[in-house]
Order: sequence, then structure tokens, then C-alpha cells
Amino acid sequence: MNKVAVVGAGTMGNGIAHVFAQFGYEVNLIDISQESLDKGIATITKNLDRQVNKEKITEDDKVATLARITTSTDLKSAVSDCELVVEAATENVDLKLKIFKDMDEAAPEGCILASNTSSISITKIASVTKRPDKVIGMHFMNPVPVMKLVEIIRGYATSDEVTNTIMEASKSLKKVPVEVNDYPGFVANKILMPMINEAIITLYEGVAGVEEIDTVMKLGMAHPMGPLQLADFIGLDVCLSILNVLHDGFGNPKYAPCPLLVNMVTAGKLGVKSGEGFYDWTHGGTKELVLADNFKK
Repeated sequence: MNKVAVVGAGTMGNGIAHVFAQFGYEVNLIDISQESLDKGIATITKNLDRQVNKEKITEDDKVATLARITTSTDLKSAVSDCELVVEAATENVDLKLKIFKDMDEAAPEGCILASNTSSISITKIASVTKRPDKVIGMHFMNPVPVMKLVEIIRGYATSDEVTNTIMEASKSLKKVPVEVNDYPGFVANKILMPMINEAIITLYEGVAGVEEIDTVMKLGMAHPMGPLQLADFIGLDVCLSILNVLHDGFGNPKYAPCPLLVNMVTAGKLGVKSGEGFYDWTHGGTKELVLADNFKK
């Protein structure tokens, strides 16, 4: 395998394209918007510069990595000669199903179709294709160039051969792949999202403030980032979407999103991406986190 397409040039998509290109793969980065593609390449360049400054790679490595990435707004032509396509679009089930239908029609017969979904059923995604045995989950963590884990999710029909191929491909990126089964939230978000939701409930019920909750989890539980700060980083809309998938999938009230989370998303307070969530990110994410106005004492 040496030709890969990545659908979606946002935070996760450009990160996935970055690591594949860095480790020698030819990459077609696809998005419906040329502006998004330009922003994606700018982000990749910035992250490569950071790696050069830290002496993780050389300037020649950076130039070679960028040379391996081609951008396109035409999904049909961009996946036509690929051996793997990784979808990294917004966590919206209808959008993902449409993309997979399109990818299935355009990609070569032997091409593996992977989704970077953080919670949506791989079996459901595979059901809209004519190659369910070649559909798999490849859930990277953010930021992709830094984080080692890749959750590899087997759908009901995913073949052993495809699973083994994707496990080895992940290792070739210097990642640590972990195989999991296809249940709502998989492993990472089945555990993480209820914790984040409980932190939001703790704030909602007035048990403690934002800084206090995050400090307890960082210093008491050795978490590198507090759950409310992490929620801002992930995106509160993404957290809400995943909790809804868990709630719908398991039918258990413990997964019901906190009303405060629902209200914040409705109000457009999405965290880093909107400039405000539990913290104010308009100052550029400096070391000193500033509480959003609604949470200041």
C-alpha cells in the first residue's frame, strides 16, 4: 500500500494526511472547499515546521512530506487509484453515509474504506457499500501527528485480511493500533465521554467551578488536561454528538447529555473552535487559561 486518500481537510483530516505523507505514502487530500484545503496545507506546514524546530525531522523531510500531498475538490477522481481511503468528515451519520456511498462507487474494487469516526457504527457505515468486508474504523487521536493511539474498529463483516492490513499500516506510521469491536463509542469514547459529561454535571450542579474541577482531575488523577479543558479542545458539539450516539445506542440514561452542554452547543459556545467554551480561547490558547465570562466567579 502506498497511495492513500483522505476525505476532509479539517483538524483530523489534515493531521491524518500529514502522518501518512511523513512516512512515505502518496496522499490525496480531498475536501469540497478549496479554502479548507488551503487551510489544511497551511496547518500541515506549520506542524512540520514545529517538528523541524524540535529536531524531530529535517527541513528536507518537511519538503519531501509536503511534496507527497496533492489536494483535490473532486472525490471521484482523487480516490480512483487509491488503495486506502480514510474518511475524516464531521461526526454526522448522514454525511458519512453519503460520503461512503460516493467513495464505494469511485474507489477501485480492492480499495479499503476506513472511517475516522469516533462513535458511529462501522457496521452501519459498511451497510451502504458493496464492500462491507473492506470497511473498517481507523480512529486517530487529536493531535494526530503527536498522539500514538489508533483505535481499529472491526465492523460485523470486516475481514481478517483488511484488519491485519490496517493494523500494519498504523504501525508503519509509528502508531500503536488497538483492535476493538463495533459498539457505540468503541472504547475511547465509551469511557471518556461519560467522564466529561459527569464533569459538566458537577459544574451544572454547583459542586465546584471550572478551574477547581479541572485541577482536581489533573493533580489528583494525574490527567494531563482537565475534563472541561479537554471538552473545549475536542469541541463541545462533538462531545454532544458522541453522547447522543451512546445514549441512543445503549438506551441507558447514564449517557444522557447534561442540559448545560446542550445549552452551550445551542448557543454556539463550542470550545476552541468557536473561541469560547468553558474557557476563553480568543487570547490564542496561551499558558494562562482564562475562564469564559459565564463561568467567572
